[in-house]
Amino acid sequence: MPENTSTNLMIAKTVSGLEPILKAELDAIGALNAEVMNRSVSFEGDKACMYRANYLCSTALRILLPVHVFEINAQEDLYREIKEFPWEDHLDSDSTLAIDAVISYTVFTNSQFVAQKAKDAIVDRFREKFGKRPSVDLDNPTLRINVHLFKDTCTVSLDSSGQSLHKRGYRKQTGIAPLNEVLAAGLIRLSGWDKKKPLLDPMCGSGTILIEAAMLASGMPSGYFRSDYGFFKWKDFDQALWEKVKSEAGALVKAPEDFRIVGFDKSVMSLKRAVENVGFAGLDRAIYLKRAAFEDSIPPSAEGIIIMNPPYDERIELDDSVEFYKMIGNVLKRKYSGYKAWVISSDLEAIKFIGLKPSKKYKVFNGPLECRFLGFDLYEGKKSITFAD
Repeated sequence: MPENTSTNLMIAKTVSGLEPILKAELDAIGALNAEVMNRSVSFEGDKACMYRANYLCSTALRILLPVHVFEINAQEDLYREIKEFPWEDHLDSDSTLAIDAVISYTVFTNSQFVAQKAKDAIVDRFREKFGKRPSVDLDNPTLRINVHLFKDTCTVSLDSSGQSLHKRGYRKQTGIAPLNEVLAAGLIRLSGWDKKKPLLDPMCGSGTILIEAAMLASGMPSGYFRSDYGFFKWKDFDQALWEKVKSEAGALVKAPEDFRIVGFDKSVMSLKRAVENVGFAGLDRAIYLKRAAFEDSIPPSAEGIIIMNPPYDERIELDDSVEFYKMIGNVLKRKYSGYKAWVISSDLEAIKFIGLKPSKKYKVFNGPLECRFLGFDLYEGKKSITFAD
């Protein structure tokens, strides 16, 4: 494992569409030479930077540390190269491991087969050298290993995060179609919210957008509620350095009571979940929740920003998705002049019936669903509304 002061290449994984946002976050924590890639950002940094990336980057899913890169011309190369790597520097015979494999345009056609062959190579090395082998633990391994095959290049990395970083630890209750926390954080940043104007989510569900907004505004680390990271089990884990990283981040957290963040939802159960999640996060004074259908809602202020994640008619069935999006547009026009409204949806046809011309649009993915995140300027007075063609 690298020492504290050495600089290493690392890869931060993210949701497709959020790469520039993650790069900005990495730049802000002192990462060096950050470069946007497909669903990831490469960067350089020392061990403290790796700890900060896990703890502070709200749009990162995983932080990977590449340790072995080699070419593959035939399937046998995978087993040989991985078996020759000195895994005893990172694992003991009585440790546990898990392997995630991702493949693209390579001689292999099955990622599970790649993971299996990599596992065989590692345990065979231990069995031959020590007469005892590590076991597999898919849920809570000592070491999680990522094998990435692209064309003829194989990159083997150590996963410093363990569980995906979208698992913040504050969301105790979820609804039918909860929004991924990393995506929620990315949408807030894409919206350009200045942390000062009121922020409203009028279809707030279990409260993810609201909580991520309050955490952003208060400077609360995205990993504040997590109790475990993959690097905790690494042989070179530096407890004192980790405590220093947390202490430095904690010194920048501000009291949340001054933030004007509001959530509506027409569902009693959704509001109940949101109340529980907001309470667990200790953000009840930062976030105001009220039961209200969007069409019956009253704007909480004269101006502000709206970020909403309406049902997509995928996991939550809509009776008439076209009429539903027409209703959203009508309410925005009639009640929310002076606001900037952002809507995310994977229903790329129905969202057009909002009837407003977006001033900004982004393509993002909510899990496997391709979505559009559209921004609408709702002007006051004679400039009232910009209509779609």
